Amino acid sequence: MGTKKIENFHPNGICPIRDILDRLGDKWSILVLITLDTNGIMRFKDVHNSIADISQRMLTVTLRILEADGLVLRTVYAEVPPRVEYRLTKRGESLIPHLQGLVDWAVAHTQEIMGNRKITQ
Repeated sequence: MGTKKIENFHPNGICPIRDILDRLGDKWSILVLITLDTNGIMRFKDVHNSIADISQRMLTVTLRILEADGLVLRTVYAEVPPRVEYRLTKRGESLIPHLQGLVDWAVAHTQEIMGNRKITQ
């Protein structure tokens, strides 16, 4: 077996793992990214309807964070009423295979995990 290198994750400066997981590890970001990947270009209301239990405010905050990180592109059309569409950027698309693996794992193991939770409660 090969020897694993031990990494030190110091709280000083930028820790890329901690920083990125902090942004993606919230309750909604992965769901928004997977929804946009599955459906392509979407309007706000369509994203909101696809993730039924997210509030409008939380969806707005989540989309702004994902946009600030360059994962989602927001396009506003000068129409009355204004039309706003969201889609993944190339960077967002490059993240999807990694997230999809996590989603697939969660789906495959949900029943077992939920069963374990009932036992320990």
